[in-house]
Amino acid sequence: MWKLKPPLEMPLSLKYKYTLEQLIPCDPATLINLKKLSTEEEFPNLAKNQTYMADILTIQMYKRLRGRATQSGFTLDDVIQPGVDNSEHSCTRAVGCVAGDAESYTVFMKFFDPLIELYHRDYQQSTMHRSDLNPENLKGGDDLDGQYVLTCQVSTGRNVDDFCFPPHCSRGERRALEKLAIEALNLLEGEFKGTYHSLKNLSEEEIQRLTAAGIPTDNLISPLMLSSGMARDWPDARGVWHNDLKNFIVWVNKEDHLRFTSMQQGGNMSQVFTRYCSIIKKLEEIYHQKKHPFIWKDYLGYVLTCPSDLGTGLRASVHIRLKYISKHKKFDEILRRLRLEKNFTGSVDTSDEREVWDISNADRIGFSEVQLLQMVVDGIKLLINMDKYIEHGQPIDDLFPTQK
Repeated sequence: MWKLKPPLEMPLSLKYKYTLEQLIPCDPATLINLKKLSTEEEFPNLAKNQTYMADILTIQMYKRLRGRATQSGFTLDDVIQPGVDNSEHSCTRAVGCVAGDAESYTVFMKFFDPLIELYHRDYQQSTMHRSDLNPENLKGGDDLDGQYVLTCQVSTGRNVDDFCFPPHCSRGERRALEKLAIEALNLLEGEFKGTYHSLKNLSEEEIQRLTAAGIPTDNLISPLMLSSGMARDWPDARGVWHNDLKNFIVWVNKEDHLRFTSMQQGGNMSQVFTRYCSIIKKLEEIYHQKKHPFIWKDYLGYVLTCPSDLGTGLRASVHIRLKYISKHKKFDEILRRLRLEKNFTGSVDTSDEREVWDISNADRIGFSEVQLLQMVVDGIKLLINMDKYIEHGQPIDDLFPTQK
């Protein structure tokens, strides 16, 4: 008989704990500081950099933030890499940075906050962003002159909670996002019922049909996508969905998890916006039911990959023929006062290509969706009126807008 209790047998998991720990591969993230040299040696050359990022990032800021990372491992160097690689601009000045996840805007707020205020003029971080997806609040917009307005389009993006953004998401995350998008889009009914096309499985016939419908399938990868990491594993888990009428499309896993576009020929912007609001609200409800809501923060609005798209992320644009006012010496100032911006359409097959412009809202944050649409609708009507005045030899001084 034992006078002392027999020794307890130690569980194998404890007995060999040290040995097992030695066999676990080291997490590369723990070596990140060991691989970096001094701040001065690692700081990028921004001497000729023309991005907004270069205006904000100083060597002192870089020193404070370069050792930080989000929980998914996105670093400051990852944030600024697109601006380092694409330092010049031709027409539109680039922001020069991206977020790898929603947490990026918090971890690197000392960088992002001043950049957001610099890029989005008049917007303060203390402002609470507001959203309005009620098309009934839009005044007019269904009567833009079809002799001038060729097409109307409204687009935006959304990122989904619990996933890293395209510059940083893993291959598995991207595939899970595609699966989630297909499930959600398949639940749309009626005029919103549609078809999903995986880019890696597109047939020549499908490419021709999409191109004929105005949905491009080539040259989809931009320099920003390459330098930021968005184009990794292309075209795996990327695709485009369109409704049967082909007037609403959704891109999956490009710059953001989802990119929406409502479009049609003619000047009925109200109809385009109504369709836009209806589908997005329906998808927002579906994603919420699936426990993956669209990411929203009160002071940032909808949280998207590029800081330039924060807030509504909305771009409402029209292709419009402006033969006279576009040649006026104060055309740019008029657009600035209306909070609009212009781009060339690139219509090289027309003799009057320089007369057809893409006019859109300049702001994304600080205004609701309806407010931005109202600026575009009112601004387009004024531009058409001014064009008519000049055509008939009448002065336009009294039509000049005040700053909005």
